[in-house]
Amino acid sequence: MSEKSEFATSQMAAGFGCAASVLSTFCEDHGLETETALKLATGLGGGCASGEICGAVSGAVLTIGLKYGQDSVENAAAKANCHAHVVEFIEKFKEKNRALTCNALLGCDTTTEEGFAVYLEKRGTVCPALVKDSVEILEELGY
Repeated sequence: MSEKSEFATSQMAAGFGCAASVLSTFCEDHGLETETALKLATGLGGGCASGEICGAVSGAVLTIGLKYGQDSVENAAAKANCHAHVVEFIEKFKEKNRALTCNALLGCDTTTEEGFAVYLEKRGTVCPALVKDSVEILEELGY
């Protein structure tokens, strides 16, 4: 396991969510303070509390934006470039994990009481592995 993967999974173990764990691993490399990154990504957990896009994916997409995102109207080419990098990450994540949503990855509907209980149970095992995968893919892609 790489140093960044270890850091990200330790962030999860400490109680941060998937998105915050991924983003905080790379944020300072791209000019964002860790405290701000943790706050920024907090609401993305559990697929934005909807069971949709996994927080480990959302954190990676934010990381990609930090490196390649559009920072001015004049820099419109950056938007297309960032999009291409997001697509590349998404393809690799899906190859490895077959899905992008919390509900599919965890095998439950996290918006129901029963499904949320499953989410809480699997959060300690499945989610750290997804965070690790996201970090490893980002590292492979040069982040």
